[in-house]
Amino acid sequence: MLDKITGMRVFTRAASAGSLSAAARQLGLSPAMATKHVDALEARLGVKLFHRSTRRLSLTAAGNSYLEACLRILPEIEEAEASVASQRVDATGLLRMNVPLSFGTRFIAPLIPEFSRRHPAVRVELGLTDSQVDLIEGTWDMAVRIGRLTDSPLQARRLADCPLLVCASPGYLAQHGVPKRVSDLARHNCLGYSLSTLLGGREWAFGPAGEFRVPIQGNLIANNGAALVAAAVGDQGLIYQPQFIVAAALRRGELVTVELDQPPLGLGGIHVVYPADRRPPAKVRAMIDYLVEAFSGELPWATPPR
Repeated sequence: MLDKITGMRVFTRAASAGSLSAAARQLGLSPAMATKHVDALEARLGVKLFHRSTRRLSLTAAGNSYLEACLRILPEIEEAEASVASQRVDATGLLRMNVPLSFGTRFIAPLIPEFSRRHPAVRVELGLTDSQVDLIEGTWDMAVRIGRLTDSPLQARRLADCPLLVCASPGYLAQHGVPKRVSDLARHNCLGYSLSTLLGGREWAFGPAGEFRVPIQGNLIANNGAALVAAAVGDQGLIYQPQFIVAAALRRGELVTVELDQPPLGLGGIHVVYPADRRPPAKVRAMIDYLVEAFSGELPWATPPR
């Protein structure tokens, strides 16, 4: 007989993800078994919980009511189970963590050796990409995200602030002049970041909430900040990037900051995010705590340029 608690867990995961297959992956079940659990729930309750189509599930009115009850009951059950379980669960297994390319290469990868010394039973798979991955539908355990967090069924812990800077090389500024106002940017070669509409190739946003939008143009856009830094160091144009991307070039004197009449966009910070389970796996908790500790002191990119 299929147990009620697992059925409730499958139901709540499927309601959140809009997919029985996604719920099955999250719970380590086969899609067929997840479907059996929901079918058994509906048969036991005598109502339909989902409207089902080939593309997505949606809750019925009865399903909405049942979801509210499950969201109250399941955490209490999980707390009861946790209270009689071991107080210390060792972190083990494969931890799949996705991070932005430049940030991950420079600031996350150097932290992994110490994490592995502390948690030798955890194997880390580090995915490096500037494209945002889906932690609900996908197979990643956690991710580091830079910028403003959108509403989503994810938990987040803040790691650090992420100020933006407008920069250029001394050579470029000597040849083309130093812009003083955001409106001056229209007369400069501005190198855009293609994965952001706020820092992209057509306009840049300034002000805490991005309330000042200015048109820009340039002969290069790229989907990676390090590539834009290399171009700017080569006297190609202005860039508008996070401090952690440009800090090393600023310290070496290869770039200088450009102060304008409007403050940079408030980017929102650097966060670690993970699915909103009541109790995330020990390997995830261990990495989250380790990253929060690692970034709690002086940030490696905050050293003033010489």
